Parts: sequence; structure tokens; C-alpha cells
Amino acid sequence: MQKANINFDYEIYHSINELNSTDQELLEEARSVTSIAYAPYSDFQVGAVALLSNGKKVKGTNQENASFPVGICAERTLLASAAMIHTNVPIITMAIAYNNLNAKSDVPVSPCGMCRQALHEYENRTKNPIRIILSGMEGKVFIIESASFLLPLSFSGDVLTKSID
Repeated sequence: MQKANINFDYEIYHSINELNSTDQELLEEARSVTSIAYAPYSDFQVGAVALLSNGKKVKGTNQENASFPVGICAERTLLASAAMIHTNVPIITMAIAYNNLNAKSDVPVSPCGMCRQALHEYENRTKNPIRIILSGMEGKVFIIESASFLLPLSFSGDVLTKSID
């Protein structure tokens, strides 16, 4: 038997004011776009804004549905839009923020498992890491250099390829 360990480093900032101007702008936009999220059931509004390698920005918000499995997270809304509008253009940085209408929104929140898988797939698709900025409406900010760090031992299309003998 052999044991292994998986870990990664990430940056912690006390507030948005410590970020460089580009990161501040992305996070401010992500915080702002939470206001147009459709979250009538959870009151948990999530906004995401991505800066693409072509200099364009794409936004996404969570879209809930009375049939809960039909809803979609802000990150996957953004990824689908980016893939259609800017086909195969890498995402450089994505800022994700949330506003919990029933509680404080002052600690960074991380993408759900499905979004982590979708982010990992997008990185593989464009052969480019996606830098992730995580925050609430105030408080600490986390920066992670690659979305794939959030999904160690991830599922990959590599295992789906068929070998011909």
C-alpha cells in the first residue's frame, strides 16, 4: 500500500481593496450581477464574471426553477454562454460572488461539484487554466490559480477513449 496527499496553495485577501485593479473590477461586477440572479426559492443569488483571453467579458447568474433539478448555477450559465459566443476562447479569470438574502454574505463560497467538473472540462477544452476569484458581498477573497485544483482526481474524457486492438 502507498499513501498519497493532494493539496494546493491559494491566496487569501482580507478585502477586495487588496486586489489589483483588474481583479477588483471583475469581483465588483460579479457582486453586482448577483442582483439579477433568479433565486426565488433559496434567496441565494450567485453571480459570475469571466475575463476571456480576447479581452471580452461574459457574465452568468444562477437560474432556479420550481423543479429544483432544472436550475443551473451561475458558473455553468457563464461557461455555456462563453462557449457559444466566444467559441474556444480561453477564460483567463472568473470572479464568483454570492448574496444570501437571509444571512451574511461575508465568506468566500466555492463552486458546487457539478460546476467544478464543468470548469475542469472547460480548462481541458481550451488548454488553459481558469484563475478563480471567490468572495461574498464583502470580507475575505480567495484566489485559486486553476479551477482544476478544486477537483482533484477529476473525471476526464481521457478514460472515455476507445482503444482499437
